Amino acid sequence: MESRWPLRSGHRPIAVADVAEPNLMRDQFPYLDPPKVLFDGIAVPVDPPDEIFITDTTFRDGQQARAPLDVGQIIRLFDLLHRMSGPHGVIRKSEFFLYGARDREAVRQVRSRGYRFPEVTGWIRAKREDLALVRDAGLSETGILTSCSDYHIFLKLGWTRRQALDNYVGVVSEALAQGLRLRCHLEDLTRADIYGFVIPLAQRLMDLAGEARIPVILRLCDTMGYGVPYPGAVLPRSVPRLVYAMIHDAGVPKGWMEWHGHNDFYKVLINASTAWLYGCAAANGTLLGYGERTGNTPIEGLVFEYAGLMGGLNGMDTTAITEVAEFMEREAQYPIPAAQPFVGRAFNMTAAGIHADGAMKNEEIYNIFDTNTLLHRPLAVNVTDRSGVAGVALWIRQHTGHNIPKDHPAVEAIHAWVMDQYAAGRTTAISDEEMAEQVRRRLEKATLS
Repeated sequence: MESRWPLRSGHRPIAVADVAEPNLMRDQFPYLDPPKVLFDGIAVPVDPPDEIFITDTTFRDGQQARAPLDVGQIIRLFDLLHRMSGPHGVIRKSEFFLYGARDREAVRQVRSRGYRFPEVTGWIRAKREDLALVRDAGLSETGILTSCSDYHIFLKLGWTRRQALDNYVGVVSEALAQGLRLRCHLEDLTRADIYGFVIPLAQRLMDLAGEARIPVILRLCDTMGYGVPYPGAVLPRSVPRLVYAMIHDAGVPKGWMEWHGHNDFYKVLINASTAWLYGCAAANGTLLGYGERTGNTPIEGLVFEYAGLMGGLNGMDTTAITEVAEFMEREAQYPIPAAQPFVGRAFNMTAAGIHADGAMKNEEIYNIFDTNTLLHRPLAVNVTDRSGVAGVALWIRQHTGHNIPKDHPAVEAIHAWVMDQYAAGRTTAISDEEMAEQVRRRLEKATLS
């Protein structure tokens, strides 16, 4: 957390443009056509913070997209998040709903674990009566929903911009008076009037934080996945310019910003990375990326993005990622697509003979990193009619530890059997059980070296 406090005198005050009708930005969001990316050629500099970190919303936003986890499942996943985070707290916080009895019991039990990281935080509406939920849960920080686009202010809440700002400022003031640290969720930011509403609101929130000497974090919410990472794209969709405006026009410290994205247009991870690069300290995500509609930024993706940008894992335990995936499929009946990076059953599995041949010579040729060490997931092979003799030989090595050449008679015999299967009309991969039986039969009299 940055030590300096925002100063009112440091930035030109900007007044709310209290329009009579909502600005729906039809030039960018025509609705009957896909949204349009507009450019004006104005680029802002890359300016990363000294420290970046990850925050979690698996038990809040993630819970909106699937059958609810029970308390025991939440505790197990929270334990794995703690282990994944490592001793330096790269995964810094984890937020929870507070409205249901199960949510409150989950908060009580995960807090009883006594972990420093991730810190347990709450989420409430911008209503004064909801602050009691935070106090009763014993939490020091909560998120507050502060929707900021005209789509939400006018069409959902039925307010004017002035009414929205006054309501948010009133609730935030009350929360700060109670000593709470806050995270204001700027909902639907990438469809909002940035200089007509968002910057005036952000400036006022920074004033309140400075007066109370209590941090007010701004969560930059790409609620519908409209954000784009392109240099020169216009507001409100430009991630670089959103972050820049918060720092340079609203006076928000880098350590008081957090990016929260959705994957509606396949940009969820690159937008989070872009936010980091342009000055936003925190990137928010969920385990496996599940969440509302198309999901949130996958935490496992953020873990490896962090390592790439920072030059190392900083103590994170990446093997916990595999345990999360196994637990979610086994205990929570959450199916993971086979090819999903880092967690899918086949993410580091080859089926191509030419790839298997290269991997037999040196697995670095076709493996993204040492997946066995970092994820407890060794390079694998899926045997089909495309695998060739190299695929068969690699399967034997991976499953038995025997390193036999691809021209070994048993390998050639198994490959011939595989090809006969497909010549007869087979359309599924050869199972591990079938391969194990073939290896046993073909090699039982062979001398293996």
